[in-house]
Amino acid sequence: MSMHVTLVLAGVDIPGSGLLSEGRRDAATGQWTLPPAAGRRVNGLEATQTERRFDLVELDRFRYDSPANIAAWVTHLTGVESALRLLNVGPGMLSTGTMPEYLYDRTGGVVGLLERLIEDGCREAMDTKHETLTEALLDSITIDLTHAPDRDPAAGEIPAVPPPRRTPGKRHRNTVLDDRGPAGATG
Repeated sequence: MSMHVTLVLAGVDIPGSGLLSEGRRDAATGQWTLPPAAGRRVNGLEATQTERRFDLVELDRFRYDSPANIAAWVTHLTGVESALRLLNVGPGMLSTGTMPEYLYDRTGGVVGLLERLIEDGCREAMDTKHETLTEALLDSITIDLTHAPDRDPAAGEIPAVPPPRRTPGKRHRNTVLDDRGPAGATG
């Protein structure tokens, strides 16, 4: 405790993970065990000594329900777009027009889902040589974290993905089953 440092740790369900719990030796098995995470009180001193030494700051998903929350989302998007290295990136590509609302609808304000969508979108933008992100391009991207080897579903590291947005009245043609008429006919 004589070290004057600040540690910033990030994770999902830190209290439930046992990271800040004190292990106790189980007399029956001789193994070290961590007590269950229920019944914690930090100021009421029921929490372990280790837990009382940390200030837990919980960061939730972005919200899109007030001018201040929308401004925070747009500010975050501005920071993300400033770090993109696509050839046709322009100011406001992610943070102006209908794009902020579109990105919120696709990700529910979850930064990890936004990161996955933008990363996959950039890869597609480079592969197709568009070098820019548009709603049409992002509509072709499916957010899928189920096969992410570095994420633990049991720890809550894979959030629920909002269903894709459907634009009313916009139907895509099924060109596979289009009847082009008899062979040799022009039309």
